[in-house]
Amino acid sequence: MNRYIVVSPHTPEDCVKAIKQVEAIGSITHFEWGCKDGEHCGWVTIEAGGKSEAMMVVPTFLRPQARVFQLTRFSPEDVRSLH
Repeated sequence: MNRYIVVSPHTPEDCVKAIKQVEAIGSITHFEWGCKDGEHCGWVTIEAGGKSEAMMVVPTFLRPQARVFQLTRFSPEDVRSLH
């Protein structure tokens, strides 16, 4: 399995609905939120079999705006091999 970061923006008007639906999905304790600082977005790092699987933690009404990125961790040896 690979690790992904899921970025799920929403409007201030959809904030409560978004948070309640993430809680209903069972992922509320995995998300980080910027809403209280005026950045209406949720972030979660997840292990999944692919991007579409990672997207399943996002409520369906937010999926069109959500983005998923596969994460890569570079070692010092990886960096040296880039030169």
